[in-house]
Parts: sequence; structure tokens; C-alpha cells
Amino acid sequence: MSGDVLLGVLGLAAGLATLAGGVLALRLAERVHLILGLSAGAVVGVALLDLLPEALKLAPPDQIGETTSLVALGFLVYLVIDRSFLLLAKERGGHRGHLGAASLTAHSILDGLAIGLGFQASPAVGAVLAAAVLAHDLADGANTVAVSQIGGRSVLRARIWLAVDAMAPLAGIGISRLMSPGPQVLAWLLALFAGFFLYIGASELLPGSYHGHPSVWTTATTVLGVAVIWAVVRLAAG
Repeated sequence: MSGDVLLGVLGLAAGLATLAGGVLALRLAERVHLILGLSAGAVVGVALLDLLPEALKLAPPDQIGETTSLVALGFLVYLVIDRSFLLLAKERGGHRGHLGAASLTAHSILDGLAIGLGFQASPAVGAVLAAAVLAHDLADGANTVAVSQIGGRSVLRARIWLAVDAMAPLAGIGISRLMSPGPQVLAWLLALFAGFFLYIGASELLPGSYHGHPSVWTTATTVLGVAVIWAVVRLAAG
């Protein structure tokens, strides 16, 4: 199988995994608080256990402090954007679903970009990255549905964003064939998105999952979400 065909297959597989996770979330709409709890754990887990470590690996040794500072910058940038739109929307908050889903979609593009660039480095690096992406795309699909419904549970909006997110890994792979950003630039991007995800998980998903349904099961699903991402990262690294 040629390199381009293999990358295309992996991009389609990632999209199908995303769709599967999103469909599962839509089918369990009556238990959305559990989906939100699981998504909160998965989003925070991806930020702390996947994006940040990868950013630190890619960053030059003398720029570790600058890289971690970009996590804080990403958190603050997302906070300012979110609250600015909230003021413009006169407290309706419907924009939050679009912002969260757009951020997750951008992460999926980076997933595809990482796969493409990984195979440019070596087949082994590309294979590990592809395994990690495929493993957590189920959570990405559920996360996209969950965050797109913040501020107004529109099934149509969730389906649109789910379709966009499913196409994002293939788009990222396509971009990787056109450009080759250096490891420092990619490290900065991953650090920024880690900050975005921390804000989404801590400020949106966690409160949304627990305040309406303060139960032990909601907390358990959040812990489970973090544990699943930890297991995926460990398996991919091993």
C-alpha cells in the first residue's frame, strides 16, 4: 500500500471513529450529564496527558518554560473569547457550543497533521501517532456532541459539528502533505490547545455535568474519562 493511500485510509478510519462516538452520545441524550462528565474527564485528560507531554517533547530544552506558559495563554485566550461572546450574546451563551466544537475540530485537524508528519519522520512514529488518534477519536466524537450542545441542546447543530469533526483528521493529513512546520511551531500549537481544552473541561463540561445532576455517577464518569485517556496514551507509548 502506497504512503498516500495508507494515510487516506487512516484519515477515514479516524473520521468513522469520531462519528461512532458522536452517534453514541446522541443516542444517550437522556443521560447527557453522564456524557458531559465522561467528556470532561476525557478533555482534561487529553490536555494534561496527551497534548502537553507531546508539546514538551517537541519543544527545545531551553524553551520548556515558554511552552508551558503557552498553556496558560491558551486558557486565558479562550476565557476572554468565551466571555466576550457571552457579553455580545446578552448572556444567551449559545456561542459556547460553537466555540467548544470548533476547538475540538481544530484539535482533530492537528491529529491528522500529526499522523502525516509522523509518517514523514518514520513509519514507526507515524504508526504510534495513528494508534493514539484512532483510540481517542471515539471520545472526540462524544466530546464534540457534548460541547456543541452547551447553551442550547440543538441536535442539528451537534450533527453538523460532528460531521465537520469527522472530516477534520483527513483534512489535517492533507495539510501535512502541503507543509512541514518545525517541531517548535507544532509544540506551541499543542500547548495552546492544551490550554483551550483545560478551559473547556474545567469551565464548561465539569459544571454542566455536575450542577444539574450532583451524583456519584457523574463524578465516576469524569474519573473514568481521565482513566481512559491515560490508558490510551500508555498503550500508544508502549
